[in-house]
Amino acid sequence: MHCLPMPIAPRLPCALFALVVLLAPLLVQAAPAPWYYWRSLVDGQRVCAQTSPGSGWEQDSSAYEGPGCQPRRKVLVVPMR
Repeated sequence: MHCLPMPIAPRLPCALFALVVLLAPLLVQAAPAPWYYWRSLVDGQRVCAQTSPGSGWEQDSSAYEGPGCQPRRKVLVVPMR
């Protein structure tokens, strides 16, 4: 596809393509995967991971937003005088 100067109608695909390219970053939002504790069905051992370690494991906690099954850190903002 080339977007050289031409009549309005043939330029429409170029304009739509440019619009999609400019708006795509606003529509796509990426975030890190949450962490979970997983419990072994064999011996009850717990492991912290973002995805299941495999068959024989069940999810044993709700999602943690911090890395490594740690709660998100609280940030205190102290106003300066």
